[in-house]
Amino acid sequence: MTNKILHGNFTFALSGRIAMSAMLLFTAIGHFVFTKGMAMMLPDFVPFRIELVYLTGILEIAAAIGLFIPKFRVVTAWLLVVFFILMLPANIYASIKHIDYQKGTFDGPGLTYLWFRIPLQILFIVWTYLSTIKF
Repeated sequence: MTNKILHGNFTFALSGRIAMSAMLLFTAIGHFVFTKGMAMMLPDFVPFRIELVYLTGILEIAAAIGLFIPKFRVVTAWLLVVFFILMLPANIYASIKHIDYQKGTFDGPGLTYLWFRIPLQILFIVWTYLSTIKF
């Protein structure tokens, strides 16, 4: 939409990158606001869970920026695809354990959450591919 307003044409890839970056920045905030609950999404055998939550928040911010740097755009997109795939086990674990990451409790929606989350992960992967790697 921004490109349409500024330049008179609509660029799918740019619009896709803007939307993905906005989503990444929004979700990165969650890593710093809901740190305890997000750390609970990782099994106990994973070391440095709090630090890992902070690190992934920082990585999301870096990826949001990287999508707009031509030299890093494609590698950032491929790393995001891998990132989205790697996040799925944490979401599965959280749903099995009924984790509510916002409250940091064990009374979350459970397995029904996956009916939303798995298609959303697939959408993010396809969106990243189409808006950055393919175009």
